[in-house]
Amino acid sequence: MLPYYNLRGFSLIIKHTMPYLIDGHNLIPKVPGLSLHSMDDEVQLIQRLQAFCRVSGKQVDVYFDNAPAGQARTQRYGQVKAHFIRAGRTADAAIVARLRSLGRAAQNWSVVTSDRQVAASARAAHAQVIPSDLFAGYLTAAQFDDGDGGSPETAPDVSLSAGEIDEWMDLFTRGDDSSNEEK
Repeated sequence: MLPYYNLRGFSLIIKHTMPYLIDGHNLIPKVPGLSLHSMDDEVQLIQRLQAFCRVSGKQVDVYFDNAPAGQARTQRYGQVKAHFIRAGRTADAAIVARLRSLGRAAQNWSVVTSDRQVAASARAAHAQVIPSDLFAGYLTAAQFDDGDGGSPETAPDVSLSAGEIDEWMDLFTRGDDSSNEEK
């Protein structure tokens, strides 16, 4: 049987990571309690990301597709910068464009997505890629650490798969020179 890790332990991991570029609509269905069918799914995700930023002290840029006509904008919510991308352009394309604009500094960012093309572009820019389902666990942990969702005593335990454990072991055992190489 695989070991169990209490969500409270994720706060140590969160505190030692890079700023994030997040594919918002890709992440929403992976977060317990959020749904793309909800009218305020983006607001709910932004609130969870704010809690994550309070716990981690990190910066988050989140991208959402299909902003209604006249509503495309970038808005800051504390450490969360939300980019609402106009219809006709995708959040994926906006994330890739942001990585390009970062140039060599892209290696200092983590991209949260489960989209293969976005992940490939992120790796090509030497950014760290975090699968959306894994990052959803970070958000849950932050919610408990921030005091918004319960106490550590009531936080559910999370079972990590062998692959997830290997990912964490790779992340913390490889040197700086290999931290951006593809597996």
